[in-house]
Amino acid sequence: MNKPLTLSIIIPVYNESDHLKGCLDSIAKQSVKPDEVIVVDNNSTDDSVKIAKEFKFVKVIHESTQGIVYARNAGFNTAKSDILARIDSDSRLPLDWVARIQDFYKDPLHLKNYAWTSDTYWYNVSHPVAYSWFSSQIVFRFNRFILGHYPLMGSSMAISKASWLKVKNKVCLRNDIHEDLDLSIHLHRLGYQITYATGVNMNIYIRRIYNDYSKLWSYLMLWPQTLKVHDLKRWYLGQIGAILVYSSTPLLVAETRIISAFSKKKFNN
Repeated sequence: MNKPLTLSIIIPVYNESDHLKGCLDSIAKQSVKPDEVIVVDNNSTDDSVKIAKEFKFVKVIHESTQGIVYARNAGFNTAKSDILARIDSDSRLPLDWVARIQDFYKDPLHLKNYAWTSDTYWYNVSHPVAYSWFSSQIVFRFNRFILGHYPLMGSSMAISKASWLKVKNKVCLRNDIHEDLDLSIHLHRLGYQITYATGVNMNIYIRRIYNDYSKLWSYLMLWPQTLKVHDLKRWYLGQIGAILVYSSTPLLVAETRIISAFSKKKFNN
């Protein structure tokens, strides 16, 4: 019998004490447990490291160079498993998330030639189904039109260790681009295909729309910038997509805050 594939989960962390416990709790509840969980502390000044160390299955490492790409790379380089799964600290994993990835990579062709990513589900908005559907159209299908392939989403993705070893020296070490989109482009140019799994619905917290709206525009501008860095002729479509997202968010922010305030008032009464 073939030896089961091992899987490591890598979580880049910078001041994530509000979200990290919920993320790690959801890992602890997985129907199939990961072989390794690595929290990469990227100079946190809050209780993130303390929280991570409360979970016996977590390995904490430190990356001093600031930036999610550096934290991600440190985690990927440290991980020992056949499959490297990457999430964010606000990700809440469906119970079968690890099992789904392992099932996908049981196919030798997938292990050799594919990266994996999945749908996400916004758990801090008023109408999560509708808004999550809208997000998937922009993040995955619109980007597929621009790129010619699906992108990886950092909050729910996996690649083989072998593919990482081939791409690690090619990824861009920059903080002014989307590191997950950059990784996607480099993997595709090496001949890897990216599978977009629908119906998985990784739960994520949309902080830049709800808590950090003032930073949303600069964050969205990383999208066309990433496309420009890779000399993609359709980079301007990323600019159009960013404008579309930015212009649609005021209603979402206002509606979500009103409903959140109403819910708190009802609960307190």
